[in-house]
Amino acid sequence: MAGKTEYKNKWQAENCERISLVVKKGRKQTIKDFAAKQGETLNGFINKAIDEKMERDAAE
Repeated sequence: MAGKTEYKNKWQAENCERISLVVKKGRKQTIKDFAAKQGETLNGFINKAIDEKMERDAAE
């Protein structure tokens, strides 16, 4: 029987894509802390920011 990690990894491989993001030293923690204050994960915060920017720019 597959464990939770194996199941999660399989699901992500089938349903998700990864994007590598490079930021200056210390910036990752700053963004992560800000996201946490908003009640979000770093990944969730970045995805939300991308979605909002795309929606805003598409409306112009």
